[in-house]
Amino acid sequence: MKKAVCLLPLALGTFGLGLTEYVMMGILPDTAKSMNCSIPLAGNFISLYALGVVFGSILLVLSGRTKPLKQILIALATIFTLANLALAFAQNYFVFCALRFIAGLPHGAFFGVGAIAAGRLCDRGKTNQAVATMVSGMTIANLLGIPFGTFLSHNFSWRITFLIVGLFGFLVLYSIIRLVPYLKPLPDTGFRGQFKFFKSLAPWLLILAVVMGNGGIFCMYSYINPLLVNVSGIQAKYVSLVMILAGASMCLGNYLGGKFSDKFSPSLVAGNIQLIACIALLGMFFFSSNLIIAIVLMCVCTGCLFGVSAPQQVLLIDNAKGGEMLGASCSQISFNLGNAIGAFVGGIPITHGLGYEYTALPASLFALVGFSLLFYFYKRYVCVNKL
Repeated sequence: MKKAVCLLPLALGTFGLGLTEYVMMGILPDTAKSMNCSIPLAGNFISLYALGVVFGSILLVLSGRTKPLKQILIALATIFTLANLALAFAQNYFVFCALRFIAGLPHGAFFGVGAIAAGRLCDRGKTNQAVATMVSGMTIANLLGIPFGTFLSHNFSWRITFLIVGLFGFLVLYSIIRLVPYLKPLPDTGFRGQFKFFKSLAPWLLILAVVMGNGGIFCMYSYINPLLVNVSGIQAKYVSLVMILAGASMCLGNYLGGKFSDKFSPSLVAGNIQLIACIALLGMFFFSSNLIIAIVLMCVCTGCLFGVSAPQQVLLIDNAKGGEMLGASCSQISFNLGNAIGAFVGGIPITHGLGYEYTALPASLFALVGFSLLFYFYKRYVCVNKL
């Protein structure tokens, strides 16, 4: 069996997880109305999923560190499938909240185990491209799956969206069982051994870089709809078309990030991408009143968002000796933490009466810090090893 085919189940899994996580932004008003709660209260559906991502990664270390990787992937896909099917039939707010938390449990763990599996399934020297292939499922979810899920919710029912995602989970399960070969467990370093890598500065630099880099882009991107409408002057009915362009740039950024990281140093590639994001965000502040420039800069930012995904995931695995599973999961934990912090910080200038373009100012500062952390990591850990 070709190794590329073995990566397909991983991409299908991240597609389903990406759809489960991000479609909630588009269907939030529909679910709030159905659950008889306010939209701000329905925002807990997003927060609880992110909380599940964190707890699921910890639970993976507790229960799965000695299990074969394929067995873990099957278990995570099963949780994903059942949780989404249950969400389609949830009848009240508290049950829905609990199910969103459960649905988030396999997210970070799947990305973590999937990244390790992708590294084992690929050809030598192609690890970053293999991880990028896995992550491509999430970028395609942003490009196609989320607009389709939102369309179903608005025109029929949000329950159909979750029902389809749940049924899709059976395809993920089938593909894992049929296409992923047996992958032996990682060496068991014990529970405490899983956390020893945190004693080193290197993983902390990478984790903080993910938080700051993603947080910076989400400072601006969380408010991209009102920014484009109120500052750039686009008609609201065309924003969804622009979001498709953003999704396409995510796919391209993810592909290029993985390809260049295998050719050059992953930390160098990730650092340069963060610097590009910083410049694009600063440009968004000054030129967002021009619609064409604003759309181009937005696409650059969303491309950068996923351009750093594969190299940072691989770097965290490489710098988490003895706790690779937890280290790989830390990428998604940091990603979600950055999203939450970025959305909060981006809202501060708006709360104080400033225009939506001002969200790009703290955003560019965040990205600059992310670049600085990766540059320091490169100089301290990569350049030194080359001497």
